[in-house]
Amino acid sequence: MNVAIVFNHPYDGSYCNALLQATQRGLARAGHQIDLIHLDRDGFNPVMTAADLQAFRAKAPVDPQVLAYKERLARADHLVFIFPIWWELMPALTKGFIDRVIFPGVAYDYTDAKNTRMRPLWTGLKGVSVLTTMNTPWWLYALLFGNAIKKALVLGTFWKMGYRGVKWMSFNQVKFVTKAKRERWLAQVERRFAALAA
Repeated sequence: MNVAIVFNHPYDGSYCNALLQATQRGLARAGHQIDLIHLDRDGFNPVMTAADLQAFRAKAPVDPQVLAYKERLARADHLVFIFPIWWELMPALTKGFIDRVIFPGVAYDYTDAKNTRMRPLWTGLKGVSVLTTMNTPWWLYALLFGNAIKKALVLGTFWKMGYRGVKWMSFNQVKFVTKAKRERWLAQVERRFAALAA
């Protein structure tokens, strides 16, 4: 399979980066092709411009970087997002990627003239995995902050467009758990992606 990874964290020593490496090791063990979109290293601009908004209406992105991502994502059989949760949401680069790349005419189109119902355009995409880190306890994130990532990304983006098979793995209280637990999580991630089936 061709697996596209959308990664967002500026610090190479982060736990997100450790998750990225574990994901890549697992995918490599299974013989999958990996296409890494590293938003920080790519210098991705997350800001939606007036030209982008006009292109949104025309269902035809104009930014060369977005067009290059479009071609790469169209070849993906599985899509992986890895990012930290900051202030209960994704960082700006990930949000900008959603705004500027998960675009009509790229990831989805409308099924009716009123543009009220969506259908997915990445017809070869068999699944989406979302891996996040945060220091908030899971129960507090769910009860007090309403599982914002699930609502915004899993349901409000992919489910709404018609994509199924979206799995979210949240690694919580990363700063406070033991090194042994962090290592177990990495091993779990590596096994999961080594077992990813076509």
